[in-house]
Amino acid sequence: MSDLSTPLAPPRYRPVPFGVTRVSVREGAPGVRYLQADLPLGAYARRVTDYLVHWAEAEPERSFLARRVQHADGSTGDWQHISYAQALAAARSIGQALLDRGLSAERPVVVLSENSLEHALMALGCIYAGVPYCPVSPAYATVSQDYDKLRHVLDTLTPGLVFAADGARFGRAITATVAADVEVVLAQGAIEGRPATTFQSLRNTVATPAVDAAMHATGPGTIVKFLFTSGSTKMPKPVVNTQRMWCANLQQITLSLPVLAEAPPVLVDWLPWNHTFGSNHNFGLTLQHGGTLYIDDGKPTAALIGETLRNLREIAPTVYFNVPTGFEMIAEAMKTDAALRRQLLSRVRMFFYSGAGLAQPIWDSLHATQEAEIGERIVMSTGLGMTESAPSAMFCNSPDVRSGHIGAPVPGMVLKLVDVDGKTEVRYRGPNVTPGYWRSDAATREAFDDEGYLCTGDAVQWIDEQDIHRGLRFDGRIAEDFKLSTGTFVSVGPMRAKIVVAGAPYIQDAVLTGLNQKEVGALLFLSPACREVSGLGADAPWAEVIVSTGVRQRIQAVIDHLARESTGSASRVARALLMAEPPSLDKGEITDKGSINQRAVLKHRDALVQALHDGTAPGTLVPAA
Repeated sequence: MSDLSTPLAPPRYRPVPFGVTRVSVREGAPGVRYLQADLPLGAYARRVTDYLVHWAEAEPERSFLARRVQHADGSTGDWQHISYAQALAAARSIGQALLDRGLSAERPVVVLSENSLEHALMALGCIYAGVPYCPVSPAYATVSQDYDKLRHVLDTLTPGLVFAADGARFGRAITATVAADVEVVLAQGAIEGRPATTFQSLRNTVATPAVDAAMHATGPGTIVKFLFTSGSTKMPKPVVNTQRMWCANLQQITLSLPVLAEAPPVLVDWLPWNHTFGSNHNFGLTLQHGGTLYIDDGKPTAALIGETLRNLREIAPTVYFNVPTGFEMIAEAMKTDAALRRQLLSRVRMFFYSGAGLAQPIWDSLHATQEAEIGERIVMSTGLGMTESAPSAMFCNSPDVRSGHIGAPVPGMVLKLVDVDGKTEVRYRGPNVTPGYWRSDAATREAFDDEGYLCTGDAVQWIDEQDIHRGLRFDGRIAEDFKLSTGTFVSVGPMRAKIVVAGAPYIQDAVLTGLNQKEVGALLFLSPACREVSGLGADAPWAEVIVSTGVRQRIQAVIDHLARESTGSASRVARALLMAEPPSLDKGEITDKGSINQRAVLKHRDALVQALHDGTAPGTLVPAA
């Protein structure tokens, strides 16, 4: 019999070094503190194209990018590779073609494409020539029915050229939104009634010394790209991304997570390049360190997760990035898929998630599988950032990470901690922070405080007040918090996290309601696991799934559990509705990364919220007495 007084041995992790281990705090005005890493930033590159040139010379044949060949029937075949030398040659030719057209920040390139080799080469050509570009969410052109957000992007940027991956997929949107005098370049296909240039003709352009001179003329202040925020109740905002922002942040990330520089990284990645996580972070880190990025055409959805799992059975990443929904699906698959476990865990040094909170039960499931398969855990890390910070501002700096931890600031960045309405808002200043929003002076002024710090709207707390070097944990979005009619303040972020944890694996997300009401309510979006519980099959409509006895019993148990654990009205879900309609991209309720937008959901489902609280919503769940 074991001695119960003997403490359990700490879990064993696959070794990962952390760069920022100590931080400093200084006091400012009342209610203000400043937090920064003790590790200095030091020098960083002037332009990201310096990395491309370096690796094309040092390792010309090394694979930089790879994607499976796309077949006409929608299936995928073998991997097609682009080496560093090929990428540089294509960037010079495409860059020359863009220079020939006189494109600039006033007439930039707009990209309508999922992640692809052509998309990557188009982006590299823009960066090489110093022509800003904007990768737009493909959903604005393929899922949206009104094209309002796509029109907003085009009206804001006034592009001189629009590149699209496929005439058939993007033709309708282009016809509806792109002015007739704007050149359209297509990687494949055609658009009826619309002349278009072939992408291959850009690649065939003969590069001249002029394009190399243009590249050398770029520097820290050069605009590389415009990345639009996902938008909530307003239209997306165009975030200016400069060479300084991107290069500084790549160095900040590497200093914080030095494991990335120990060997050329290998990534298997689906994260979209119209988002800063997929493009600046993952694409940029691959380029900086001479790695290889395998473009994953899968996604964390029931229809596409199979492609991701197929890729991970074949390609072993050295570091793996995903969003919480993706890790949830992978955790479930690894329980029964020996080939997936063996390959994915063979050489990965770190898992990393962003975009939303990861439920602790999913975290625990991953660790249990890892310990059973390889005898140790893989560090699951995370951090905090935003499009405006290129993106990374903080990283966890220890293997001892729990859900909600975001860690210590990256080197060279100062965090301003400001008391706001009983919470602590974190604000950013550093070389990785955007100078503002393109052609949006009012929005830029509104975004920064009187000391020049970017106001994030994110609330934080210390992980351990007795050990500030561990850094911070996420405490929700200040704008999402609200008061009940009793004056009681509801902290949305932590409460939402409790619901998701308690409801795992059945509740995928929750939106809290109750502004100026007596009680807290919740709109619950369910996970695919509920389809199995319903007994209705994988293709059953959600409207039938949510009324099934099995599902209602499971969620009722969660509501009852949360009520027993609550400490008052602000932490008690008094009524809940199961959502039959998934969050809408057109209405801004969700991003194409899968992050829910609380304010947009509340705005567009206001009638449902009112019915929930006045007692007229059918199917309302309430805690058992």
